[in-house]
Amino acid sequence: MNAIEILQMLVRKESITPNESGIFADIRALLPEFTFETLEKNGVHNLFGYRDFGNAGADSLHLCFAGHVDVVSAGSGWSVAPFSGVQSGDFVYGRGTQDMKGGVAAFVAALGDESNFRDFKGRISLLLTSDEEGDAIYGTQEMLKNLKARDMLPHYAIVAEPTAEKWVGDTIKIGRRGSINGIVRIKGVQGHVAYPSKCDNPVDKIAPLLPKIAGVELDSGDSHFEPSRIVITDIRGGLEAVNITPSELKLMFNVRNSTKTTKESLRNYLEDVLADVPHELELKASSFAFLTKPDSRVIQIMRDVLQQRGCAPTLSTGGGTSDAKYFAAFGVDVVECGVCNDRIHAVDERVHVREIEELVAIFAQVIRAFGSAQ
Repeated sequence: MNAIEILQMLVRKESITPNESGIFADIRALLPEFTFETLEKNGVHNLFGYRDFGNAGADSLHLCFAGHVDVVSAGSGWSVAPFSGVQSGDFVYGRGTQDMKGGVAAFVAALGDESNFRDFKGRISLLLTSDEEGDAIYGTQEMLKNLKARDMLPHYAIVAEPTAEKWVGDTIKIGRRGSINGIVRIKGVQGHVAYPSKCDNPVDKIAPLLPKIAGVELDSGDSHFEPSRIVITDIRGGLEAVNITPSELKLMFNVRNSTKTTKESLRNYLEDVLADVPHELELKASSFAFLTKPDSRVIQIMRDVLQQRGCAPTLSTGGGTSDAKYFAAFGVDVVECGVCNDRIHAVDERVHVREIEELVAIFAQVIRAFGSAQ
């Protein structure tokens, strides 16, 4: 099967998180030379497959392609059946075509081409999960824990997330910002506005402090990350009445943080700002920041390949989160490269046929470059 046929097969499986809907069996059948193992935990299914060339050992090169086969719900308003994988003109339509069954189809096609391994020595692998779009707790990181316990962690990983802005290869991710969600609750005493001395209005308490919270940059950023900034997303309190002061004010915010800001440093900053105000502060890091150094072998090879193919890729850390962070947490140098992301999670999600074909060629060239560089 070629990459387009593989993509259509994947899209036709309604693999809404945390279901893999038989995709793993299909991929096993497509790569008969690979040794496969599965890991299931709390309803999440993970697949790891590998193939050794030469005398592969613990110190030999191990390159892993990774991604997720689960997708978000389709929603309504599609012009085609969302799980049909139909090709219309130059595009294949369906939920997951961009995020990220297109990327998975591309690297499965590259891994199934024997000509890519003529000079390769070491281990090539793929790691897939069915829980990236959900809580992502029992997916990629669980499989990486399992691999670490057996001294089988890869040295380098390529995650085929949709990273491109206009065309495949124009942007690659070498890191990601973290995400910290927060809630501040300011306590007060409810009362009648006609008797302010009998009230303790939490709005009055927070008002002079808002300039030190709203939009504040917690660090200066650097050449790879924008400054970490507090973004207030909601403020509420009271009974929606003009003559009653609230007993509590609730302020919600998010920080997309660089590697210079952590949950602990954010807590210290806010506790200092709110020191004279009775309050409760809740912080939860839903993702953490990471950066693969641009001089890493996987970044250099990816850049060289893209430049040879006519791209001058932007090295980005923008966007949301991905499972690449788990590879970084285990000390694996990781880069993300994939198709355009203009319709991810949207109605009529689609991918250009030539983007998939180009991504296959990129991944094939990367494999061959790792082989020739040994």
